[in-house]
Amino acid sequence: MKRVLLIATVQSHIGQFHKPLMKLLKERGWEIHVAARNNLDEKDGLELIYPDAVFDVPFSRSPFSRSNLGAYKKLKAILRENRYDVVHCNTPVGGMLGRLAAKKYRKSGTKVYYTAHGFHFYRGSSHLSWLTAYPLEKHFSRCTDKLFTVNAEDDALAKSKFRCPVYRLHSIGANSEKYRPADEQTQTELKRELGLSGHILLNVGELLPNKNQKTAIAVLKEVLKTHPDTTLLIAGNGPEKSVLEALARQEGVESHVRFLGYTTKLDRYMKICDAELALSFREGMPLNVIEALLCGKPVIASRNRAHCELISDGVNGYLADANDVCGLAQRIRLIFDGEKDYAADAIRSAEPYKDVNVQKELAEAYFDGEAE
Repeated sequence: MKRVLLIATVQSHIGQFHKPLMKLLKERGWEIHVAARNNLDEKDGLELIYPDAVFDVPFSRSPFSRSNLGAYKKLKAILRENRYDVVHCNTPVGGMLGRLAAKKYRKSGTKVYYTAHGFHFYRGSSHLSWLTAYPLEKHFSRCTDKLFTVNAEDDALAKSKFRCPVYRLHSIGANSEKYRPADEQTQTELKRELGLSGHILLNVGELLPNKNQKTAIAVLKEVLKTHPDTTLLIAGNGPEKSVLEALARQEGVESHVRFLGYTTKLDRYMKICDAELALSFREGMPLNVIEALLCGKPVIASRNRAHCELISDGVNGYLADANDVCGLAQRIRLIFDGEKDYAADAIRSAEPYKDVNVQKELAEAYFDGEAE
């Protein structure tokens, strides 16, 4: 039996983003271990259902945190005590510490893989990102047997600059059974159960500055001038919650904003919203946007490398600058006023990103040139 160690900064990353991979490996008889900090108490209802062993490793998201020294030592102990066929690293800190700890085991046959969920250096990013993150990723590519990318820009850059085999994946695979269109009767019943009515906007993501929920609240205030029955649902938890709640009160829209926290029932809200509002400044390949499209919902998105890959302006949604409050509000009004039916184009555009299709890409990438 083959054995894989999945490494990430937090366990929720593995639980949220690697189910298709773990399902694939389980079906092939692999034993799965996970090494990540246990943050599942922050993610109401999220469980790790596939791993055979889970190690709580005290990673910090900040690469400069002293706790990462303890995480690195624990990671080395895990690798010393267990023999792995593959060490699969994820997230910037987990990716670097994991590859550093696993480096010597490559000599005895262990393969080291890394999934780049969105490089922090990209076209239009700061000089600091290129001066710090780029050299580090280029250096660590030398001890990476396979690098998986999730968007076209990262894929092209990695293939031209890094010294390792690079495989393109269409995200990490959205759950096509859970995220699918609902008929009108189902939507009406869901709205009643959830206590919602009128026009509904959904914003999904951890409550962090990069996700730009502040602009979502400002856009809501503008939309309410013409569509006063609008509700903004904000799904996610994080350190910005109190700041966003205060902003909603300050702008006088608190009665039109509902903070859902982290929810494992996001599909219920996807099915009843009129549109998703995705305004982050930086994205690798956002699963929530794909999930909205699979539900047949248009997405109003900020222009960044991932959103521009997923959204065709005026076809399955709209693109605008991340802080263009009036422009974003105008595009929402087009959707609310029934300019067109976006459902068929939304679903069609999300097809390559479905779990069943990404699993095929994963199988080809994982087992390329190797005996299973």
